Amino acid sequence: MPITYLPKEKAYDVKPAGIPTPGNNSFLGDVVSNKGPDGKEINCGFYRQEDGEPLVYTYDYDEMKIILEVEGEFTFTDETGFTVSVKPGDVFFIKSGTTVTFKATGGYGLAFYTALRPAIA
Repeated sequence: MPITYLPKEKAYDVKPAGIPTPGNNSFLGDVVSNKGPDGKEINCGFYRQEDGEPLVYTYDYDEMKIILEVEGEFTFTDETGFTVSVKPGDVFFIKSGTTVTFKATGGYGLAFYTALRPAIA
């Protein structure tokens, strides 16, 4: 089948991310993954950060994010101190080796991502 279709109800189904530790306010779900050779896997899905404890994450792969929804304030801060309050429609490229702090205040942020890494089980 050349096209894979996932209705919205399934696509937005994110679960606790468990990165770096379970129980924080981050939720993630790979929706589609290719089964390419090592180093060539491409995965996409949805990431949700809720109000409360931020997620500090160091990438060991390249990733792109498109911001879909924001309620309250949703900020990204990198290891240089660069901070941006993101809005729906914003697009980000995060290079491997970058550390980012994702923080939602007074609500949540929802993003679609594409990552060059193996699928998350």
